[in-house]
Amino acid sequence: MSGGVDTPAEHEPGADAPRDPAGGPDTTAGAPGTSPAAGEPRSVQRTLASIVLAFEIIVVFLAALVIWGLAPTENGTFDLPPWIALAAGGVVILGLVATIGLLRFRWGYGVGWAIQGLILAAGLLNPAMFFVGAIFGGLWAYCMVVGARIDRERTASADPGKEQE
Repeated sequence: MSGGVDTPAEHEPGADAPRDPAGGPDTTAGAPGTSPAAGEPRSVQRTLASIVLAFEIIVVFLAALVIWGLAPTENGTFDLPPWIALAAGGVVILGLVATIGLLRFRWGYGVGWAIQGLILAAGLLNPAMFFVGAIFGGLWAYCMVVGARIDRERTASADPGKEQE
């Protein structure tokens, strides 16, 4: 209520329901494949994956600058113009940002694995990227395994009647 005066919207059914940007009630709350409800804890696996991808964005940006700055010839690596390294880095960064958003879907983790392979393959442009790709690939694998295990343990402890498999 604002200033003690009731407005018609306060008495409408669903007035307290969350609204989408268009102004209607949010019909996606609790739907499969959407963000968890306010009371539901977020998946540890998803949180860890988001953290790894966010740090990868920073490293890929810096690596693209290094590859661009260390272009061995006038035409750049593989006789391509030097700006190609910056453009490729930008595309990978956009892929990483999109993957963070796609983690709400199960197949988003597969996209994350593909991005890890792409970053590892960037070692063809600069051998140091093999090291960066291996480090982040290892972090990704660790986060997938440990995050899934923690999520399973959380689920089992939340439902004590269900036997752990």
